[in-house]
Amino acid sequence: MTRKLQLAGFLLIAASGLSACASSQNPVGEQRGALIAPGGSTAPSPGEKVYSVERSDRLEPFNQAMLTFNRKADDWILHPVAAKWARIMPQPARASVGRFFNNVSVIPRFANDLFQLQFKQGGTEVARFGINSTLGVAGLFDPADNWFGLKQEDNDFGLTLAKYGVGEGPYLVLPLLGPSTVRDALGGVADGAMNPMNYVVSGTLPFEAVGKAISAINTRSENLDRFDNVERYSLDLYGAVQDAYLQRRVQEENRVRSGE
Repeated sequence: MTRKLQLAGFLLIAASGLSACASSQNPVGEQRGALIAPGGSTAPSPGEKVYSVERSDRLEPFNQAMLTFNRKADDWILHPVAAKWARIMPQPARASVGRFFNNVSVIPRFANDLFQLQFKQGGTEVARFGINSTLGVAGLFDPADNWFGLKQEDNDFGLTLAKYGVGEGPYLVLPLLGPSTVRDALGGVADGAMNPMNYVVSGTLPFEAVGKAISAINTRSENLDRFDNVERYSLDLYGAVQDAYLQRRVQEENRVRSGE
């Protein structure tokens, strides 16, 4: 019974990365293989550094199988659970749940700000956490942004590695976690190790797995139809998801390299 509970918990994480990619970028992958300039433009200005999203895909057979697996897990588990969650939880409450998980994930973001020498943003993270944990009722609300204009910038160890010249490696679709690269997958392990709750909370499942499961359900409930639209309008679902992820990472890497 315990093993079944563990498997169910991890399956609830499935396809959350796919949903996030679909919600953040062009859903039909119209710019596949295009040269992507900072900000996503295909027309770079003179002297602007450009990165190509088109690259070899040495792991494509494995990735295709994992995409199929994650989509089945989404169809069978994540989407039905998220749909029920959306029916019983009003949208403002679901937004508060999302803000709570953003707030408790402060340490990896703060640590990576320091690793990247982004001290101003690191200070913003500390201030945001203090304000939102108190005035924002444990992070359920975001007065740090709404009242003080302190905005969160996502950060992770994959971006830290990118800033110091570590190549991304092959594109990789992770079972239950979605799109990544070899570098970003290793970075995700490092970010998980930075979460102190993993060392102080005991139970059947690690804290991070439980948190990701709940967060995945909540995020999916906010985007119930978004990934369906990707599948409907894309002739190449695998390529569309790949492009969405890689284009987003290019933009984030440009931001980190520029020190913004």
